Amino acid sequence: ENRQLADEDFLDDRRDAGEIGAGHAVTAFYEIIPVLSGDSVPAVPELRYQAGASLTEAADSAELLTLRIRYKDPVSDEVQSITFRGFDDGHEFAQASDDFRFATAVAAFGMLLRDSQFSGHVQWHDIAQWAELSLGADANGHRHEFLTLVMLAQEMAGDDLVVSRDPVPNLRERQAR
Repeated sequence: ENRQLADEDFLDDRRDAGEIGAGHAVTAFYEIIPVLSGDSVPAVPELRYQAGASLTEAADSAELLTLRIRYKDPVSDEVQSITFRGFDDGHEFAQASDDFRFATAVAAFGMLLRDSQFSGHVQWHDIAQWAELSLGADANGHRHEFLTLVMLAQEMAGDDLVVSRDPVPNLRERQAR
C-alpha cells in the first residue's frame, strides 16, 4: 500500500528493498502528485520535475514520470541502474487494457478493505464497475469470483449494488462443466 523504505535508503545497496527475482514480474501502482498541488512530496535525489516552487521544462510537457530501476548484474555482481520515462498519451482509463483495469479494481478493493488513507474518493460501486467492465475471457472464472466478492463487500458496507449482472450464475455454470 505504501512503501516502507525511507527515501534516503533507496540508493543504499545494503538495504533490502523487496527485490524481484529473475524471471518474475510485479505490477506496481503509483499515485502521481502534481508538483504544484500543494501536497507534500518527499525529497529524493535528482528530482526531474521540480525545482523549488517552479516547474521544470520536463514538468511542463506530456512527461508524467521517471522510473528508475536498480539491479545487480548477475555476472559482475555490480549494481546497475536504468531509467524509463512515461508520457501522457491522452488515453482515458476506459481505454486501458482489461488486465490493467482489473488490476486497478483489485488494488482499490484491498485499499477499501483496509480503510486506507490512500484510497481517495474510490467507492465500492467504482470497483464493481471497473471489475465488471474488465472481465475479459476469464477462462477459470477468477475475475467473476472477484466481482462476487466486491458485490458482497459492497452489500455489507450498505451501498446499493450497481453492477449490471449477477456473476454467480456464470460461476455456477462454469463449475458445472
